[in-house]
Amino acid sequence: MRSILFLSGKGGTGKTSVAGAFAALATEKVLADCDVDAANLHLLLAPEIVDEGIYQGAKQAVKDEGACIECGRCREVCRFHAVSPSFEIDPYLCEGCGACVTACPVDALDLVVQDTGHWFTAESRLGPLAGAELLPGEETSGKLVAQVKEKAAGLCEAAEAEWLLIDGSPGIGCPVIASASGVDAVVLVTEPTLSGLHDLRRVLGVVRHFRIPAYLIINKEDLNRDIAKRIEAYAEEEALPLLGGIPFDPKVTEAMIAGRSAVEVDGSPAGEAMRLQFEHLMRAIA
Repeated sequence: MRSILFLSGKGGTGKTSVAGAFAALATEKVLADCDVDAANLHLLLAPEIVDEGIYQGAKQAVKDEGACIECGRCREVCRFHAVSPSFEIDPYLCEGCGACVTACPVDALDLVVQDTGHWFTAESRLGPLAGAELLPGEETSGKLVAQVKEKAAGLCEAAEAEWLLIDGSPGIGCPVIASASGVDAVVLVTEPTLSGLHDLRRVLGVVRHFRIPAYLIINKEDLNRDIAKRIEAYAEEEALPLLGGIPFDPKVTEAMIAGRSAVEVDGSPAGEAMRLQFEHLMRAIA
């Protein structure tokens, strides 16, 4: 099994659209949505849940009211100001570090594991899918991504799949780093804007840190030819292979509304471009 991760330095570049198109074109594959903060790959897949569970990724300090002597030691050591003047724990400020638990002289505090999201595996119209979603405002997304990849690896083993296609998160934070760990190739999707170029530089730095082969796609390249050329020049300077550009195409939106990728509708210039880029990638990593 070999894994391909789709990343973008910023949101809204069309990363999931490209991932969905490649998923439609690939054979013998398993899919994983590791954008656990805002998962949306499933919108193209019509999945049916096979298995699911609760994700517990964070801890929170909880006070035993009967044991507390209100000495104030917990409030003194809490760097996050989570202990009120009346010695109540604010769940929105508590980071679960455990300093108050250690400092309490009467063991009136304890760290309790919290439900912070859920994971699932499913059968979809394009193949087995693993995914997850954090509850609003929760943290530890990197750990949840690792759990999704573990579930996806199990699906690959069961299906004897050749490919694992992973839709990652935008940006360069913990979920991106967790997604990139151990993959065989990364497809970077950018757009012809100054912010797109800036964030491409950042995410390429993350990928290069892990020494993962990377490939570039410029989405909606015809919206700003000048900046598209600057991105192409940057890719050449960095020896970053360019799989090609995707033209702006209203049929992409029409396909998404219908729960399909652009390669699954007739007469889509964007779909044809993605099809060629998929073929280029397969030749490059064969």
